[in-house]
Amino acid sequence: MSHAARAAFARGALALATLLAAAPAAQAVEFRSADIHPDDYPTVLAVRHMAELVKERSNGKMTIRVYSGSKLGSEDDSIEQVKLGALTMARVSSAAMHNICPNTRVPSLPFLFRSTDHLHEVLDSDIGTQLLKACEGAGFVGLAWYDSGSRSMYTRNKPIKTLADAKGLKIRVQQSDLSVAMVEAMGANATPMAMGEVYTSLKTGLVDAAENNFPSYESAHHYEVAKYYSLTEHSMTPEILIFSKRQWDKLSPQDQKILRDAAQESVPYMRKLWTEREAKSRAIVEKAGAQIIEVDKASFQNAMKPVYDRFVTTPEMKDLVQRIQAVQ
Repeated sequence: MSHAARAAFARGALALATLLAAAPAAQAVEFRSADIHPDDYPTVLAVRHMAELVKERSNGKMTIRVYSGSKLGSEDDSIEQVKLGALTMARVSSAAMHNICPNTRVPSLPFLFRSTDHLHEVLDSDIGTQLLKACEGAGFVGLAWYDSGSRSMYTRNKPIKTLADAKGLKIRVQQSDLSVAMVEAMGANATPMAMGEVYTSLKTGLVDAAENNFPSYESAHHYEVAKYYSLTEHSMTPEILIFSKRQWDKLSPQDQKILRDAAQESVPYMRKLWTEREAKSRAIVEKAGAQIIEVDKASFQNAMKPVYDRFVTTPEMKDLVQRIQAVQ
């Protein structure tokens, strides 16, 4: 073999070796996941835990990068990007999905769940699986349900102890028709707005009150400007981890299983973190001077029939409500 031939052969062998070495990297894919909550929030940590499982089980072929703290925009922004396939995943409140897939309204109905244990029993059952599938026709694959605790009212100027105390208040709610209707059923004025606008709105008096769980009340520093936290516990709206159906459909069944299993396995991890965070957040706000107010919960519950009449509109939704209420 001539020197030129040997050189050409060597170059070809080197090119082939380089190509083979690069092949696994070429097949590797990084998924981007969004969350509006800060870095140490249970939902963020749970998706990072899922990412570790996915990386390990796919031998590094699939990785997930989590963007926390609204780095990729609001929940509505994330949902739109996931639908388009520009963003792979997002952890959002299921309330943000109400107008996209109406069945997600069911677990947000006021006073539907009797306790956290009741919520978990429902979401871990075939009812939870059915609800996760509710958004596939709209372009989303539901991977898992996360906790968001119970939501209660907090106010700037006076505590809410009975339904009458809420009358006429301007209350910030999530951008959801159901949330608006619930507050209006209390005789208050609902003001939908993004989470990032709430602190300033409370501080300036644009709104009189808001409603959320203890970790959000604490992490967003709302306790600094609204010190009365009234335990209405009106909703246990769960969080949902959504995946772009456009990207999902490009994956192999094996990769889909890795992602779905890892998401489900992140749920008990998230619940443990949530329980710890809820207690920690309550302690922080109480130490800072927030007043925790017991309420006449029955007066609020009795006002909710119009909400159910308006939003539980299909036979499937009515069946879901009945099955949820029957779970012991």
